[in-house]
Amino acid sequence: MRNAVVAGSFYEGSEGSLRKQIEQCFLHRVGPGTLPEKRGVERRHVLGLVSPHAGYAYSGPVAAHGFLQVALEEPPEVVVILGPNHRGIGSGIALSAQDMWETPLGCVETDKSTGERIIPAVHGARWDDTAHGLEHSLEVQLPFLQYIFGCGFKIVPIAMMWQDLATSRNVGEAVAAAIEGKQGLIIASSDFTHYESHAVATKKDNLALEAIINMDGKQLERVVMAHDISMCGPGPIVAMLTACETLGANKPALLKYATVGDITGDYSRVVGYASVEVAC
Repeated sequence: MRNAVVAGSFYEGSEGSLRKQIEQCFLHRVGPGTLPEKRGVERRHVLGLVSPHAGYAYSGPVAAHGFLQVALEEPPEVVVILGPNHRGIGSGIALSAQDMWETPLGCVETDKSTGERIIPAVHGARWDDTAHGLEHSLEVQLPFLQYIFGCGFKIVPIAMMWQDLATSRNVGEAVAAAIEGKQGLIIASSDFTHYESHAVATKKDNLALEAIINMDGKQLERVVMAHDISMCGPGPIVAMLTACETLGANKPALLKYATVGDITGDYSRVVGYASVEVAC
């Protein structure tokens, strides 16, 4: 069991308070303004999401935009969650070998058979839970998914310390091959510019978002480097885009962009958050 490590800090630590917090994210003025009341009524079109991973009080309303779209569709069989390795611990590409991941909303089973197809196809990929022990970027996606779907889906958590273009594309190609023929969802967990003014962050992040909407991983790498954009998950995003393109999804859409200043009112030193879907 991989126990929740940021429950009570990044999000509420009890089931009741966490459900209430998630609902507040959906209803927040920066959020979509509605709860996902009609669930699983549409055929699946959304294959990929970019989703933020800060504390729910800050990025939860932006994340809710993506999860609202996912909630309308049939539940996925497997959710591949790609996130950055913030602490630099463990393998360069690390998959979790734990049987279950826990949050206050219950336990979700890991899809080891899908993971076993990914690892040999990615140079340097390993089963390695040391990379996941303290990492928050993947965990914070789970309560939203559990709120919508319960615990009937499986997950493949992948922490990426290596985020160069070649490795990220390699991960994306391997993910596509591993989930082909399944009802899959691929979440790229990333925040955008860190600790600059709202005006500067928005200008920089729009450049990154343009590359994402173009589904152009090379362009994303180029603008991140050229403009010193301090987003933490460009590699997971490139991997998600590569997998989606390989599987035939080619309709990206920006659902919401905001900074923490839009939540707190302090625009002097912000972090940028975006919710992007990639659909067929």
